[in-house]
Amino acid sequence: MSATWTKALLLITFAIVPPSTLLASDSTKAIEIATERKKRDLGWESSEASVTMLLRNAQGQEAKRALSIKSLEIDGDGDKALTVFDSPRDVKGTAFLSFSHALKPDEQWIYLPALKRVKRISSRNKSGPFVGSEFAFEDMTSYEVEKFSYEYIGEEEVNGEECFVIKQVPQYEYSGYTSQKVWIDKSHYRVQKIEFYDKKETLLKVLHLKDYQLYEDKFWRPMRSEMRNVQTRKSTYLITEKIDFNTELSDGDFDKNRLKRAR
Repeated sequence: MSATWTKALLLITFAIVPPSTLLASDSTKAIEIATERKKRDLGWESSEASVTMLLRNAQGQEAKRALSIKSLEIDGDGDKALTVFDSPRDVKGTAFLSFSHALKPDEQWIYLPALKRVKRISSRNKSGPFVGSEFAFEDMTSYEVEKFSYEYIGEEEVNGEECFVIKQVPQYEYSGYTSQKVWIDKSHYRVQKIEFYDKKETLLKVLHLKDYQLYEDKFWRPMRSEMRNVQTRKSTYLITEKIDFNTELSDGDFDKNRLKRAR
């Protein structure tokens, strides 16, 4: 095809569908996918999980931690979560409380036994590492559609699943990421993979979510989450050993004033 014909076809295309409409269409499709992702994970009410955290450095040396995680679904807002480290001894008793929000800044607190006090995580520090892992504090919040702007990229296969690929840009202040590239499978709208890009727009970390299991005939949960820092070559693995739903948790189980006694 000649350059003249190519240019003519482009002019015809843009005359029918202006560039602004094309961009709006990409954004609309991405938002629809993100909204469906969230919609498919509503109604679980509360859960309690036993999780193993495996830390691996660039040389392949490993350290293991045992965690207990309680989560509470909040209607019309982000979820609440309490993470308590059960072992080893150097982190035992560390407790992390997170109140996620859709339209206002998340609230987070951490209790460090060595300091014997509860510390609030400021918004400026949420890009920092979560208790020495490759997860950041901002990664430890619930997914809310309103936290990002979106762009549809295309389709690609990951983990044997045909996936939508979208770009999401954090709209909250002090994020450590310029953007995230997300692979969401077409079959159940589960996240299969996320790439995180730093402030220089360089790939920083890659998260793989694997071994999904279905609970209550409705809720999918990955039994293994693998976060790999491509710049430092360090990795953190979260392995779910057990999870129960509808455990009758209430707001009182997520009280920052009780973090010192959290179990």
